Amino acid sequence: MTRTDLAGNGAGLVYLVGAGPGDPELLTIKAARALAHADVVLIDDLVNRAVLEHVRSDARIIEVGKRGGCKSTPQAFIQKLMLRLARAGRVVARVKGGDPFMFGRGGEEVEALRAARIPYQVISGITAGIAVPAALGIPVTHRAHAVGVTFVTGHTQDGGGPDWGALAATGTTLVIYMGIANLPAICTALLAAGMRAEMPAAAIQSGTLATQKEVLATLGSLAGAVQQARLASPAIVVIGEVAALAQVALEPLEQTRETQLAAA
Repeated sequence: MTRTDLAGNGAGLVYLVGAGPGDPELLTIKAARALAHADVVLIDDLVNRAVLEHVRSDARIIEVGKRGGCKSTPQAFIQKLMLRLARAGRVVARVKGGDPFMFGRGGEEVEALRAARIPYQVISGITAGIAVPAALGIPVTHRAHAVGVTFVTGHTQDGGGPDWGALAATGTTLVIYMGIANLPAICTALLAAGMRAEMPAAAIQSGTLATQKEVLATLGSLAGAVQQARLASPAIVVIGEVAALAQVALEPLEQTRETQLAAA
């Protein structure tokens, strides 16, 4: 992959790279190629550092961490740094967990790149909202249980929250990002909107990783169960009939292979 493949000239360019939900093997081939091409990597806190094995040894790696509830690098600073590096002729990989356009502020960064007339390419990643429930065998849609899925953040930019009553009325699976801190209020709002207390629900911390922890409950008991299990961010919350399809303690792929080899 060369600069002219993507930019049409020899100027600097920016890749907005989605690194997937955590498991480094879920990184796409295209993302790995972009990382290998980059002169500078701006990497978010939630990205598994194992993906850096695809980066050249002479590339510069800059931590621009963002994690809920912790001190974060200001978004304005990240964008200014990204633009400055690209204007200096560098190939920049801006690496985010999940997908750049799913609560990853990729849209804001694209606007900045367009305004500065800097070439860029968005490299989609597997979003946690699909992959993390799938790690427990939860399909976010299912013909018998859910005709749709709604992805939503647990808090908005102004510190408020979505219209939980309107979301409850959709009848879709609710997949909530960044919702653990506000989970008691979220559950209360959904119950007040008429969602039944027995609705299946799940919360999954560090999904797709060996450190994954999960709580399977109902809407009425979820907040208490999460508190008791001491689940924390990063986590995905799933509320809907499909959560009843969860299967815990699935064997990792490597362990399954070892079991099969031993049996043979």
